[in-house]
Amino acid sequence: MVDLTDGAGIQYHLHIRKGDVGRYAILPGDPKRVPLIAAYLDDARPVADNREFCTYTGYLEGEKVSVVSTGIGGPSASIAMEELYRCGTDTFVRMGTCGGIALSVMGGDVVVATGAVRMEGTSREYAPIEFPAVADFQTVSALCSAASALGYRYHTGVVQCKDSFYGQHEPEKMPISGELEAKWEAWKRLGVLASEMESAAIFTVAAHLGARAGSAFFVVSNQERAKKGLDNPVMHDTDPAIRVAVEGVRNLIRSDRG
Repeated sequence: MVDLTDGAGIQYHLHIRKGDVGRYAILPGDPKRVPLIAAYLDDARPVADNREFCTYTGYLEGEKVSVVSTGIGGPSASIAMEELYRCGTDTFVRMGTCGGIALSVMGGDVVVATGAVRMEGTSREYAPIEFPAVADFQTVSALCSAASALGYRYHTGVVQCKDSFYGQHEPEKMPISGELEAKWEAWKRLGVLASEMESAAIFTVAAHLGARAGSAFFVVSNQERAKKGLDNPVMHDTDPAIRVAVEGVRNLIRSDRG
């Protein structure tokens, strides 16, 4: 690959170098969430800020942990993972928001993904579509233990990933409305818990890199509950998913030492 930084020794997009980040990284989408997550770390400080990629590094249990925003969707998430991996990160925990699909999933809940429907484009440049996007079992277990210990209502299962936010929320307006609506019905029948935009790429890239990855999401609302006239709280405080991600990483650190 051509050195796009002319020998500067930094990663092209994240503007980080080896030593700037830890083995463990929490990946929110929104750069504004980075300092909110970093506040749960010890001695956290900003490391780099370029494009949608804002990076802080601090400590948990004495271990270096980084928080890096990835923007929206699989393409930028995969860039963040590739460049973090080159700087020494091998464990990735996605923290973000999602919309419920299964009727049991309500606004304010937490979803821990065990796998993801690859209805996006990034993962197809890493693996054939037959390859499953699956979370690391140890990371899933660490996140579930965190959610349980914190007393949050949470769900584990498959999530759906897409590239178009409005393709999910306004499929009837799209030229391929029939295809989108038919697939959405399939996800419902298959028990898919929620819809989001990154896990399929993150899980597939992790498999390619030989890294660990998991995801914890805060449920904003559930459009299927709304359609049926069921109680559908709309929630925006993502702190539960932030705390699950942080404590999940803490659990991994302790397990790795053990």
